[in-house]
Amino acid sequence: MSKSTQNRRQFISSTGKAGMVLAAMPLMAKITPISSITSMTILTAANEYIQQPLSYGYAALEPYIDAATMEIHYTKHAATYAKNLADAALAEKLDTQTTSLTDLLKNISRYSPKMRNNAGGHYNHEMFWLLMKPAPATAPTSELADAINKNFGSLDNFKTSFGDAAKARFGSGWAWLIVKADNSLAVCSTPNQDNPLMDIAETKGTPILGLDVWEHAYYLKYQNKRPDYINAWWNLVNWEFVQKKYAEAITKK
Repeated sequence: MSKSTQNRRQFISSTGKAGMVLAAMPLMAKITPISSITSMTILTAANEYIQQPLSYGYAALEPYIDAATMEIHYTKHAATYAKNLADAALAEKLDTQTTSLTDLLKNISRYSPKMRNNAGGHYNHEMFWLLMKPAPATAPTSELADAINKNFGSLDNFKTSFGDAAKARFGSGWAWLIVKADNSLAVCSTPNQDNPLMDIAETKGTPILGLDVWEHAYYLKYQNKRPDYINAWWNLVNWEFVQKKYAEAITKK
């Protein structure tokens, strides 16, 4: 047998086997456990469904939020919401390439409690990291400062209203500053991992500032003293990012 003939036969044999594997892939996908293909789902999902890297180190927000809390919060709690969201998206056949996370939340009543909890948890935390930066915080400026003064009378009045909402949220949840449909600002809170974008929210709007008041966000440093955590957190607010979110929210109206 000539060498060229042998090579052709080896090529046909190898490509034939490859074809068999490719043909079997749909069947393999049907029987592969969700947990083993979660990583593939994350890799092919739209960016907003993936946990993004922090722009600062775990210790960067000290002394107001300690490094241990940040590391556990980001790598355990928030990472779990991202993973479980990928699992839920796969199980409920959500096309993450064409459905934005915002659109998902606005129609969350159509989905399972697992999707609601984890889509909310992922969105809330991804926004939360960006809403903070190493101290010292500055203050709102330009249109945002004007809107806060118009709706609350002063920045101090706003902080009091927001802090009251955060302190009054029973159990676990979030406090929010939102832009309502008429472009006015309002303060509200939501339970668990809900947020004002959801069609099931009691007060609806576009969140531009949010504070996590789950105990895992503050308990290592502040124990049961939630008000102390809330007061300290103002030193970390990234007002430039809040201004950006506000500008985006009123432009979309």
